[in-house]
Parts: sequence; C-alpha cells; structure tokens
Amino acid sequence: MKAFYEKYFAATSTELYHNPRTGFSSYFLSFSDGARLELCHRPDIVEGDKDTFGFTHLAIAVGGKEDVDRMAAQFVENGFELTSGPRTTGDGYYEAVIFDPEGNQIELTTH
Repeated sequence: MKAFYEKYFAATSTELYHNPRTGFSSYFLSFSDGARLELCHRPDIVEGDKDTFGFTHLAIAVGGKEDVDRMAAQFVENGFELTSGPRTTGDGYYEAVIFDPEGNQIELTTH
C-alpha cells in the first residue's frame, strides 16, 4: 500500500514503525499539500471488526478535469478497475473511482 500511494500520488513515507509487543505497525504518508495518511496493520484485526471497517471512501483531489482523466486512464492501463466515471456527480464534483490494492474505494476528484 505504501508503494501504491508513493507511485500514484507522489506521497513520501516515514520509516516503518513497529511495536513488537502488540504487532502494530504503520507508515505515515505525506502529500505535497500537507495532508497525511497513516497506513496501519494490526495482526489481531479480522474482517467485520467494527474498529477497522466502515468508512465509505477516500477522496483525493488530484487537480483539474484533465488530471482526473489522465489518472483514471493510468489506473486502467495498470490493471485497476475503474468503477465509476470520469463524470460530474449530482452534487457537482468531477470524479473517477477506483479501488486500491486492498479494496479501499479511492475517489479521484478535482480541486
């Protein structure tokens, strides 16, 4: 996942943090606009755990319409399924939607 966000969104990452007692590990990814994303792993998490699942999607503003179109095409070229768009939504956003390698829904949007 770290490599995915570094490659497609130019994120920079901290070194891996690992707590050997709990097994928890994480990376903090930083983006050029100052946003940060923490990628976490806990070995005790199982599917359906209310503490780990439940968010709908992550929206990432990538620039203008041309940038959304370009990135959507790049994802498709690299074997990712485009699940929606590019399109203008009912609430006025221009977006394209893909799933990252772990199945998290990523909405590519304009600024």
